[in-house]
Formats: sequence, C-alpha cells, structure tokens
Amino acid sequence: MTLTYHLQIVNLLAALLLLISFAMLSQRRIAGLITLFAWQGAALTASTALVAWSTDQHHLYYSAALTLVLKVIAMPWFFYRLVRKLDMDRDVEPMINIPTTMLIGIVLVIFAFNLALPIAKLSSTIAHGSLGIALACVLLSFLMMITRAKAVPQVIAFLSMENGLFFAATGAVY
Repeated sequence: MTLTYHLQIVNLLAALLLLISFAMLSQRRIAGLITLFAWQGAALTASTALVAWSTDQHHLYYSAALTLVLKVIAMPWFFYRLVRKLDMDRDVEPMINIPTTMLIGIVLVIFAFNLALPIAKLSSTIAHGSLGIALACVLLSFLMMITRAKAVPQVIAFLSMENGLFFAATGAVY
C-alpha cells in the first residue's frame, strides 16, 4: 500500500507528537514544559488541518483553528503568566529520576503499539499508522502526570493527554 503525501505528512506529525511527548517527560523546567506543550498544539493543529484538507471535512478546520487559538496561543500565555506570577519557574524534580522515567516511557510506547496493532490492521482511515502513536502519547502524558508533584506540570500533562486523544479521534473518525 502506497501512502499519499498527505498521509506521510500526518505520520510525520504523529512522530513529532511522540517526540514532543518524550521531551515533555524529560523536561525539568516549567517554562520549557509550557513551550513544548505549545509546540505539541502546533503539530496537532497542522495534523488536524491536513486531515481536514485531505478528507474534505470542513468542520475539522474549525477544530484546527480552535486548537491553534487555545493550545498554541491562549493556554501557554496563561501558563507563562501564572508561572511568572507565582514565581515557580525553577527546576522541578520529578518523583522518579529522568532515565528511569524514560525507560518506563519506552515500555509504554511498545505496549501502546502492541495494543493498537489489531485495531490498526482493521482500519482503512488515516489511523492505520498513527493510532499506536496517539495511544503512546496518551500513556506518556499519564506517566508525566503521575511523576510530577506540582499542579501546573500535572495540568499540562492532562492537557497533553487530551492532545493525544484528539489526535486519535481526528485520525480515526475524522
């Protein structure tokens, strides 16, 4: 099966989402975590707009625009402002050290791909190649939520989990 260019770009953006999830998992500074969350939102916006264009589903353009406004502009601005106001932009030590967290993250990615494999085989949509990545992003965000002690990184992890769910939804059912 040959992949068209837009499907290859969606798969590239899915891989970028996964890499950003790993970067968020290893990030110690809250400001860096907010920046990575904004980049993840930008990749999600681009992926949603590309799926809208390739499938001719115009309502996905509204979702892409809302994602751009909320997750790339408004929420990071609010989080930066909150972090500056509370003076909490210092190194945040996770409950588990970074190398151990990354190893657990790799195991979660392998688990996610094995879990999504039977579903992806049955799929004829864009989700054929990216459902495992979306599930891995959700699990990595859940791991980040568990391993952080402060509220702001936990909220960002929760929103990142929602990004993974939104990516799976746009790829699976348009």
